[in-house]
Amino acid sequence: QVQLVESGGGSVQPGGSLRLSCASPGSTVCMGWFPQAPGKDRQAVAGSMVDEHTAYADSVKGRFTISKADDSDTLHLQMNSLKPEDTAMYYCAASYGCSTSYLLQEDEYRYWGQGTQVTVSS
Repeated sequence: QVQLVESGGGSVQPGGSLRLSCASPGSTVCMGWFPQAPGKDRQAVAGSMVDEHTAYADSVKGRFTISKADDSDTLHLQMNSLKPEDTAMYYCAASYGCSTSYLLQEDEYRYWGQGTQVTVSS
C-alpha cells in the first residue's frame, strides 16, 4: 500500500503563489495533482512520469509547474498567478503502471492522498 501525504496548501490572494508537496514512500512511475472544488468533479491539472515527461491542463499552462525532487520521491506543484477559480482541495495521486498519453486521467492512478486545501480569495 502506497501512502501519499500532501502539504503546502493555504489561503492566498489572487495573483499569489503556493507550492504543494506530496511525499511518496516508493518509486512510482507516474504522479499527478487533481483538484476538486465543491460540487465539481475531480480533474487533473498536472501529471509527471518517471522519465520526466509532464502534462498540464490548459487552464494552468504557464502558471503551474510540476516537478519531482532528484533525491526523493517527493512531488511538487508550484502554483503562480493563482486565481479564485483555482480554489479546491488538491489531491496527489500515484501509480506504478501508467501511460504518458493518460497522465491527466483519474483512472490511470491507483493511490491517492487525503488532500490539501487551496483557497484563493481577496
